[in-house]
Amino acid sequence: MKRRDLLAAGASMLAAPAFVSAQSAWPTRGPVRLVAQFPPGGLVDTVSRLMAPHLSQALGQTVIVENRAGAGGLVGTDYVSKQPADGYTLLVSHASVHIYATATRKTMPFDPVNDFSHLGMLVEAPMVLLVRAQSPFQTLDQYLTAAKTKPVRYGSSGIGSANHLFGEMLKIEGKAPNHDHIPYQGSAPAMQDLLGGQIESLLDPITTNVAQLKAGSLRALAVSTPSRLPALPNIPTFAELGFPKLTGSQWLGLSAPKGLPAPVVARLSALIPEILAKPDIAARLEEIQTLPRKNAVVGTEFVKLINEQIDTWRNVARLANVEVIT
Repeated sequence: MKRRDLLAAGASMLAAPAFVSAQSAWPTRGPVRLVAQFPPGGLVDTVSRLMAPHLSQALGQTVIVENRAGAGGLVGTDYVSKQPADGYTLLVSHASVHIYATATRKTMPFDPVNDFSHLGMLVEAPMVLLVRAQSPFQTLDQYLTAAKTKPVRYGSSGIGSANHLFGEMLKIEGKAPNHDHIPYQGSAPAMQDLLGGQIESLLDPITTNVAQLKAGSLRALAVSTPSRLPALPNIPTFAELGFPKLTGSQWLGLSAPKGLPAPVVARLSALIPEILAKPDIAARLEEIQTLPRKNAVVGTEFVKLINEQIDTWRNVARLANVEVIT
């Protein structure tokens, strides 16, 4: 072997451990950006700002929340998918993009699984079937019985949204052909029409409705959690009422661009359950009924769950003939 070849080989051997060491020492500089793909004030922003200071403390670097909203979360998610996989750009990923948009859109600007390093689930926001306090429907059975013979209108935040697909699943499983979808530009105008009596119900994450449920202006007929919520014990689950397929949620996760180095993946995945167990975070999440899973879903388990949910909701979208063409 020529002398220059020996030198090159030696340099390569020396560089490899140094590269691995640099990855292991991540982050060596700041800031780390935590991208929230929805505007300030919503659930993604709230969870991002709860997580950021604890991530910063654990990593020894500044972690800043960067809101990149637009197109129902697609803008910020697409942005992160195209960033370097160096651990300095992270995403608070959302089921509305990675699951429900994927299940209903003809095309996506990214692959929801393969264009990301999915690190783990942060929290779940259960879905709840809401009627106004003056509604004649006291139970889910009464509600579905009515929807078998006459129009019962449910609102959603838009065609192809999670609450739309949950409504279609209820229509299929409840054999309620007149469970009619009324799409809105977000949940707020749908809630306004629900309270005004223009629609009969709204399927919505429970997180934004806890206060009105406790105040009595809304009544919940069922919630999509596996078991009843301790803070709202009078709300039955869809599963206990005979509809186990309506067990699910809108989850938030922690993700990064594909190809994130293994030491960075390992460190961040390990931090997720640690941070979620912090008293201030646990108390705030309990307050809004946005809950971590009892057993942390990280790494390959999280990827498996994403794939399974995409398949489930694609099938629902196909059966209900729901497609968003963009």
